[in-house]
Formats: sequence, C-alpha cells, structure tokens
Amino acid sequence: MCGGRVAGLASPRVDGVRAVVPPESAGLDGVVSMGWLWLNGWVRIDIGAFAGMKRICEPELMDDPLQARVYSEADFSIDDAAFTAEVLALRAETASSALEEKILDLGCGPGNISFRLAAALPAVPLLGLDGAAAMVELAERRRQASPERWPRLTFARARLPLPAGGLRDLPAAFAPPYSLLVSNSFLHHLHDPAVLWRAVARWGAPGALVMVRDLRRPESPEALREQVERHAGNAPAVLRRDYAASLAAAFRPEEVEAQLAAAGLEDLRVSPRDDRYLDVSGRLPA
Repeated sequence: MCGGRVAGLASPRVDGVRAVVPPESAGLDGVVSMGWLWLNGWVRIDIGAFAGMKRICEPELMDDPLQARVYSEADFSIDDAAFTAEVLALRAETASSALEEKILDLGCGPGNISFRLAAALPAVPLLGLDGAAAMVELAERRRQASPERWPRLTFARARLPLPAGGLRDLPAAFAPPYSLLVSNSFLHHLHDPAVLWRAVARWGAPGALVMVRDLRRPESPEALREQVERHAGNAPAVLRRDYAASLAAAFRPEEVEAQLAAAGLEDLRVSPRDDRYLDVSGRLPA
C-alpha cells in the first residue's frame, strides 16, 4: 500500500526512517538534490514516489511523548470546530430514532474531536479510540481533570485491526454497535487503510452515520511544499515535518472510493474539500 521514501532530520525515532545529512543547499526551501525534495532541511521526500502517484507511508502511531505533546498543544481549533459542527449538523439532518445513540471516535489522538462532541452531546456515550499510548494518556489526563464536564466520555488504547470481539470487554454503555462513527485525520496514518473500513462496517449499527475527514495527497512535490508553507509555515519544526509526511501519506479521492468499494461501503460518498481535505460521509445500510 506504500511506496517511496520519506525521512526527517529532527527525530529518527519519530519518523521511523534513518536520519540523513542534507546537502549544503538544503537550507533553502524546496531544493531538489539527488532525487529528493528537501523542505527547509528537515524533511526529504522521494521525488520518484510522486511520479507514479504512490503514497509514502509514515509511522502509524504518534507515540513519541514530545510529538504527542506538541500535537496536543497545537491550535487546530478552527478546523476541529468546523468538523464537529458538520458532524452535528449531519446528525441533526438525518437523525434516526430507531438507533440507540453511541459514538465512536476512531484514531482520536489527544481527544480534540471527542471532547467537542461530548460537550455538545453530554448524554450520549462516546468512546475515543487510539493506538498511541502517549495520545490516550493526554486525553485521559484532560478528562480526569474535569470529569463532570464529560460524564459519558471515555478513552481506550487499541490498535487496528482488533480481533473479533475486541471491544466487547468495555462497559456496555461504550461497547459496539455505534450509531455515529467519526474519524479526523486518522486514515493517512494507516499502512493498510482497509482496517479502518472493516472497523466501520463491523462496529457500526445498521443505519449508523459515518463521517471521516482526512488529508488529500497533493499532486506534485511542489504542491506539497506549497501546502506546508500555507498551512504550517509558522508551526514548530516537528509539526511542519509531520504535516509534510502526512500529506505524502494521504490518499487521493479515487483511492478512497476504491477502498470503500472493496469494503462493501459503496453507500458512503467521497467529497474533496477545499485545498487539502477529503470527506467520507453517509449511512451504513439499515
């Protein structure tokens, strides 16, 4: 499912690929040298991978404590608020009284979306699921600081794919099936994207609402560099590096449509959004 190479300079432990020493010219943004695109001297991307429109996988888990902390402290409030508002609007428009309400946030990270949904729907059980211990620890620490604000919110560490019945040990209020499944900026982390769609199909109740948002892979190295500068130009170096790697690891809309077809989820629709996202939304068959 992956092709090409990506390497970061700041932390070989985080990016999972050996550290490299850039050429002298790598201090200039966008320099191409020896088949690599260098971005500010801290990340390099294999030009050849883009020639065949191949994605470049990044590590599945953001489990480095520094990386998790920097991510949790970054200001994603505008994008997070917009995503949450769209989920709530879609839920209101297509509400089904036949479903027992339970929410699953797949790849919840430090809980940015989970907390917003739990605040808007305090009576609805909500499970935030992530495979990275560092992320779940941050989310739990925030929840435990003010448990009265999110009385029906909980987090669990679990890495997809889970074995059959992998969530059945949860308290009944948080166990599948779920009436609403959401995921924000998780799909591109997965080396095998099918594990997400199998989870949606397995854990979603008949007629469940699905809303997944993720990055959309740029069409060229130049477009990737422009995206990093436009959306993360003033961010800490670790976030710029991770954003570049995430864009390279993301999928194109037609690739996601093929994934849905293979998973038997053709009822879900794929929609490109603005200059960097795509949405997957709809209801599971009743």
